[in-house]
Amino acid sequence: MSTSTNENELDPALFTATVTSLTHSFGDNTRRKIYFYLRDNPGATATELSSHSQVHANVVRHHLERLTEGGYVTFDNVRKTTVGRPAKGYRVVDEGLVMDGSMRRDALLVALLEMALERLGPEASEAMAHDVGVEYGRTLGAAVTPTESNRSMKNAMTSIAGLLTAHGFAARAEERDSEQSVVSENCPFGSAATHHPVLCAVDRGLIAGMLEGLGAKGTTVTLTSRARGDDTCRVTA
Repeated sequence: MSTSTNENELDPALFTATVTSLTHSFGDNTRRKIYFYLRDNPGATATELSSHSQVHANVVRHHLERLTEGGYVTFDNVRKTTVGRPAKGYRVVDEGLVMDGSMRRDALLVALLEMALERLGPEASEAMAHDVGVEYGRTLGAAVTPTESNRSMKNAMTSIAGLLTAHGFAARAEERDSEQSVVSENCPFGSAATHHPVLCAVDRGLIAGMLEGLGAKGTTVTLTSRARGDDTCRVTA
């Protein structure tokens, strides 16, 4: 019996949503640092967290609000020895439940992603991973206020490294032989990228999209990645 539907076909929107969900699930580096510090140091104040994270207390309070709204963190009023309002001592909420729920969710997303990659095949998977990166990168780049300082390729790549770091890549900008690169020390996709190196195309697409969003449309970028056997995860423009 013939059918017009190929069982190996996958809705591109599903693949896009899966990759985007995985990227978001790793969140911000500072927020993770705050959470893990609270896990080991319940009752810590915003001032202590600011010192530990090496960011302004107002930035810490912003992350604490997001963690509290998400149900991951709560606080108790802590008596002060000086005059003034009591400080807030923060702690994680039901650590085992939160981490177990997060791990179950991420494991499900990874399983969905890996099945999607297998059904699509390497060429289609890499093309779609790149396109997902480009679209998301355009959005990130367009959100950066354009100034004269980021019009050069060097400054643009520095801005991009900062944006990627905020998304869990631990990235830095490098200049080598008049070429500008962004090197990532952390891969938000974890072992999924090791099993499916086509995911590295997301990195290449992200930077191409961000460059386009910053006004450098049509820039050619090249990629090396540890998942593919290279020494570094590097995108060069």
